[in-house]
Amino acid sequence: MAFEEEVDDKNISETELSKIPLMRAFVESKDPSAKEYDDLTIRRFLRARELDIEKASSMFLEFLKWRSSFVPNGSISLSEVPDELAQNKMFMQGFDKKGRPITVVFGARHFQNKVGGLDEFKRFVVYSLDKLCSRMPTGEEKFVGIGDLKGWGYSNCDIRGYLGALKILQIVFVENSTLKSRLQEDIEEDQLPETYGGKMPLVPIQNC
Repeated sequence: MAFEEEVDDKNISETELSKIPLMRAFVESKDPSAKEYDDLTIRRFLRARELDIEKASSMFLEFLKWRSSFVPNGSISLSEVPDELAQNKMFMQGFDKKGRPITVVFGARHFQNKVGGLDEFKRFVVYSLDKLCSRMPTGEEKFVGIGDLKGWGYSNCDIRGYLGALKILQIVFVENSTLKSRLQEDIEEDQLPETYGGKMPLVPIQNC
């Protein structure tokens, strides 16, 4: 569960420090559930809207509305994403050199969910992001995602699902010939998955 805490970040500006409490007061007056989110979350929305309190507040309140309807129990349970987990396509690894959690996704193991449909896939995305966020050290806002497309083909194509996921992810494409060296720029060998030449076994996200 998220909670309010003092922002401790040398990269935060005086302007941000002054606007965070103002935005918090406003959004909490509109939606009391905003109290469950810390100042770092408030800052993320401010930065996303160039420190415009009105625009950031509107964006944050929309997020709260979406979250309460899509995740009414506060989190996604294993029983809500059984078919997505059964594909065994996402793994939670260690941390990179900057302390950011690492996840690995195998594209060739993803198939359009014909049972739970797009809604279950969206729940799986939220489930996975919540897992990642729960492992982030205080003050960290990013994670490292390795998207492995080896063996990916037409049968794995899920346009609607991919479009939904791509809206919230930053993708970096790396050629296989330079993959290990590129990953080791950011990840120590003992934190790098064995499948990429490291020493850490793959850990299914539901087992983390």
